[in-house]
Formats: sequence, structure tokens, C-alpha cells
Amino acid sequence: MTISELKKYFKTELSGLYTDSETDFLYSVFVEKILGLNQIQQRMMSDQQLSDVNENHFQNILSELKIGKPYQHILGETEFYGMTFFVNENVLIPRPETEELLEMAIQKIQNSDFDVQGLKILDIGTGSGIIPLVLKKYFPNAEISSIDFSEKALEVAKRNAEFHQLEVNFIHADYLNFKLNENYDIIISNPPYIGIEEEIEIENSVKGFEPTIALFSPTSDALIFYKKIAEDSIKHLNKNGFLFLEINQKLGSETLELYQDILSNAELIKDLSGNDRFVIGLK
Repeated sequence: MTISELKKYFKTELSGLYTDSETDFLYSVFVEKILGLNQIQQRMMSDQQLSDVNENHFQNILSELKIGKPYQHILGETEFYGMTFFVNENVLIPRPETEELLEMAIQKIQNSDFDVQGLKILDIGTGSGIIPLVLKKYFPNAEISSIDFSEKALEVAKRNAEFHQLEVNFIHADYLNFKLNENYDIIISNPPYIGIEEEIEIENSVKGFEPTIALFSPTSDALIFYKKIAEDSIKHLNKNGFLFLEINQKLGSETLELYQDILSNAELIKDLSGNDRFVIGLK
């Protein structure tokens, strides 16, 4: 099989499961990953024959794509905020909304009066470590701690930290039953916020391959993490400290209300798709 024949094979095998543009993207991503050919080289070398080993490799990839496995999990990595992160079935695949959260946080911090030399940041629910590691890249002198309940997720986060040579204090703990003993200038979180009753609305490709513990609230109260963060913000967020939260779009006003008496200017902000997605504010 040649490279050009492989492209046609991708379209045939994935027809009805993905759009043509999605199939073209998947084909290009995996050819670059396995054969080391960028899009220009893929066209220039379209008549190149695949080895039996590579042909079998692509067959296995197509089998996984056909059962709905996210391509990032098949690759074992994804791009986020200009950085490469390892991902697997133990962590959520980073979403564009979290890039928006980080962009807001970075801009607010850079435009603040903070002494970034001694900045203390707490991230709650780290997953693959994307939030603390991006912040550490932009604020290398900050002291950043990051909590997660999943030991396997923390293994991924630590691998990402080692890959990027960035130092973060990763804490294995059940945040809902964890007592903070330090104060912070920044608290940031993208916790599990999908209500149990919303499970039917979530795509099978998400529920089947991403950790439900990172998606769904552990109780019938979809705001349970935000209530705990609100309590901790009273005692453990420094005066003039920032809070940055990614939230459930269906519970924007309810989430905002939790922070109205804690933050001097709590804001409910929409994402680029027009959904209520963030609560941010200054204490």
C-alpha cells in the first residue's frame, strides 16, 4: 500500500463515522506521527510504499478510531497552549475552554501588582497538569501546588512536568475532604462539574474513554466543588488575590452567587461559543 492509497483507505474505513475534513486531519496527524512526514512531504511522497510493520500499525489505529477512541489517546499526546502534553485514559483531554481560562489568568496576573517572584498558586483538580504547568512556564518563579484525587492522573501530570522540566508541587488528596494549611495569591480550578443527571447528554466517545471521576460531580450536587472552593477562598485566598474557575454552563448564575460575598468583583464570563463558562474575581 502506498501513502496515497492509505489516504483513500482512511476515507473508506472511516466513512460515516467522521466528516471528510475530520478524516483528512486524522490521516495527516497519524502519517506525520508514524512516518515523520509533514503535509507537504505527504504529497511529495504519495507513491512511497508502506512497510508491513507500518501498514499493520495503521490498521490498528483505524480499528481504535472506529470504536470511538479519541485520537489524542491513540497518539498518547496532545497540543495545548503551544505545549505538548502526554495524555491517556486516566486524564481528560484538554479542551479549548481551558485555554481561555488560562489566557484570562495569565493576562490578569501580568497586569496586576503581584510580585511574581513570590507568587503562590493553588490548582485544584490537576488531571494531566496542563493548568499548573502552563502557569509555571509563564511565571517560573511562582510556587505552584496542584491537587488531584487520582494517583494515575498525577503520574501523567508528573511525567508532563518532567518532560517540560517544570517544578510543581503535586498533592495526592481528596480535595473535598482536604484541609488547606497555606494561603495563596491565586486559586484556579477546572473541577468535575457535570451533574449526574446530565450523563445522557455526554457523547459516548467521552464517557467511554475519559475518566468519569474527572467529568462528573461525585454527588447529586453539581456545585459541591465550587462550594468547597468558596469556603477555602474565605480563609486561604489572600487579600487582593485572584480566583479563576471553569464552570458548568447551565449553572452560571448559581455558581456566581457562591462568590458574590467573597470577591469584590466576581464576574460571570462567557466562552468563545457564547456559553457561561467562567467565574473570576478579585478578593
